[in-house]
Amino acid sequence: MKDTVILGIETSCDETSAAVVANGRKVLSNIIATQVNLHAEYGGVVPELASRKHVEAIIPVIDKACRDAGVVLAELDGIGVTYGPGLVGALLVGLSAAKAIAFALGKPLIGVNHIDGHICANYIAHEELEPPFICLVASGGHSHIVHVEDYRKTVVLGRTRDDAAGEAFDKIARVLGLGYPGGPKVEKKAMKGNPHSFKFPRVKFKDSPFDFSFSGLKTAVINTVHQFRQKNEQVPVEDICASFQKAVVDVLVDNTIEAAVKAKSRTVCLAGGVAANSFLRESFEKVCSDAGIRLFYPPLKLCTDNAAMIASSAYFSFVANDFAPETLNAIPGLDLGEK
Repeated sequence: MKDTVILGIETSCDETSAAVVANGRKVLSNIIATQVNLHAEYGGVVPELASRKHVEAIIPVIDKACRDAGVVLAELDGIGVTYGPGLVGALLVGLSAAKAIAFALGKPLIGVNHIDGHICANYIAHEELEPPFICLVASGGHSHIVHVEDYRKTVVLGRTRDDAAGEAFDKIARVLGLGYPGGPKVEKKAMKGNPHSFKFPRVKFKDSPFDFSFSGLKTAVINTVHQFRQKNEQVPVEDICASFQKAVVDVLVDNTIEAAVKAKSRTVCLAGGVAANSFLRESFEKVCSDAGIRLFYPPLKLCTDNAAMIASSAYFSFVANDFAPETLNAIPGLDLGEK
């Protein structure tokens, strides 16, 4: 049987990426042009700068993805592209390129939800993985607990009510002067700290037990740092990072496992940039092992934004003949499951 080969394009934030994936799981190429060094100077992503860099990189990245995969554009079966959520200017760059290629070649255009793409990274990493399962999607912009009932059917069970988990890491890193991106820098400091040094808050909602809130935690950490500085005392950065990280991970793990128990799911997946955090993985591994739950997560290169996960998601829409119209537009606040 002939392989179904999809070109994926991802430009939702500050990574320009293109990938060629066969049958939703076999990665033939996955090219990522990062902008981390550009935005590090500003302590976070500057939308206008991100958009301009996407314009410069998009065509070379697509060309390299096709060359590395050993395919020409005419051999592709479909073009998958992220159309939300994300930064509107950044999304429009990838979307414009995808629409132009699809129109020129007469190939199907497939709109992909960025969050669903993160979930699908697990299909690439684990060929044996099939729905249903519970997935925690945690990144700089999103914190969702999702019940993946089928390849194209998802139900959001919980989400953040304010800051996303990755966003909280970035803000704490900024306050401590650690730089951007914050997640890896906080994690590195936390490895040398005592996670029990400070008792930071863990929020639990009675009406929506799987929802998250990290704004109170963020405020508590910032206040603690300010108290040390006001007294002209040395800030115990490592202990604060360790205690903060444990507070975030405790809530992510507890809510996800609780959701899995309620859904009677024996499989849990992790996805998104925060899924690269080693303490998060270790915590999930212990809890899942004790509860007899199978745990899956992608390799580090598939946790961050990439086009391979977008092509994987697009494949499942392709086989269902679910194509996007030429009028497909960017939707910055696109919700999971929304069209």
